Amino acid sequence: MSTTIRDITSADIERVIDFDRRLTGSARRNYHEKRMAAANAEPASFITIAAFDGQTLQGYAFAHVLDGEFGGAGPVGVMETIGVDPDLRGNGLGRKLMAAVEDALRKRGIKEIVTQADWTEHPITRFFQSAGFELAPRLVLERATGNTSDFDAPLAQQVRDSDEVDLSDPSGDDFAALSRDRVPVRSLTEADFPFIVSIDRKVMRRDRSGYYKRKISEVTKETGVRVSLVAEVDGLFAGFVMARTEYGEFGRAHATAILDTIGVDPANAGQNVGRALMSQLLTNLSSLGVEKVQTQVAWNSFELLQFLARCGFTPSQRLSFWRRLD
Repeated sequence: MSTTIRDITSADIERVIDFDRRLTGSARRNYHEKRMAAANAEPASFITIAAFDGQTLQGYAFAHVLDGEFGGAGPVGVMETIGVDPDLRGNGLGRKLMAAVEDALRKRGIKEIVTQADWTEHPITRFFQSAGFELAPRLVLERATGNTSDFDAPLAQQVRDSDEVDLSDPSGDDFAALSRDRVPVRSLTEADFPFIVSIDRKVMRRDRSGYYKRKISEVTKETGVRVSLVAEVDGLFAGFVMARTEYGEFGRAHATAILDTIGVDPANAGQNVGRALMSQLLTNLSSLGVEKVQTQVAWNSFELLQFLARCGFTPSQRLSFWRRLD
C-alpha cells in the first residue's frame, strides 16, 4: 500500500464528503464544508488531514484546538472524527492518521488530546484504547430541549437553591413568574466582552480574556440564529451563556447543541439568573429544531454539577477520553 498523508485542501472536500457518506451512511456536507471554511480562516486552530493512494482517498481525520471551553485551564487538541476505508482496516492506517494529528498538535505546543465516543461504539473505543487513550476525568451531560416545564413551573414549585432562587428576598414573591420573564435575556453582542471577562475573572480567579475574545468573535459572526445569550438585572449585565450547534462532530448523526460556558455575576446570586439563561437557551434551541444539548464537566466541579442537575441534565451515554502528548 502506497500511502501519502497530507493536509486536506478545498479541492478534496467532495471526495471527503463522499467517503464519509460511504462510511457513516449519512450525508454530513454541512459539517465538512463548515470545518474546511473554519480551517482556511483559522489554520492554527484546525487540523484536517487525509491519507491518499494516488488520487484515491483511504482515510481522513479532523481535529481542532480548544482553549477555555468547559472551564478548561489550557489549550487541548480535540479529535473530532477519524475514518478509514473498511477494506484497509487492520493495516495501521488509523494509527498513522492519529500520529499525524498528534504531530501537528505538538507543533502548536499542545500537550493533551481529548475525544468522545458513545459507549456502544466498540470499534472506535477499542481503537482509542489501542492508541493509548484513557477515560478522562470529565463527565458528558445532556438534556432534551423540547420540554422546559421544569423551568416554566411557578417559582413556588421549584427547589429552593441558595445560589439561584432566594425566596426570602421580597423580589422573589412573584411566584407565578417564569425564570426568563423575571430576568430579561437577550442575544450576546461584541459589546458584552468586558462584562463577560469581568464575571469570568471573579468566578474562575484567572484571566481568560483571550478565550472570550475568540469565542465572542465566533458567536457574533456565525450566520443564522444566535444561541449565546446575556441576562440583565435592573438593566445591568448579570450573566451569560455561550453555546453552539454542531452537526457531525464525534460522529454525531444529528444536530446537537454544545454548552461551552455559563457564568453568573456573584453579585446576582439568588436572583434566578442561571435558570433564566438556561430556560431561554433551551427554548431557542428547540425552536431551531435542535433536540439535545450536551456539555462536559470535570468530575469534581460539584457546584456546577448540582446546578446542571437542577436544570435537568443527566449523564450521557457518551464517554470522554484523553491522552497526554509527550
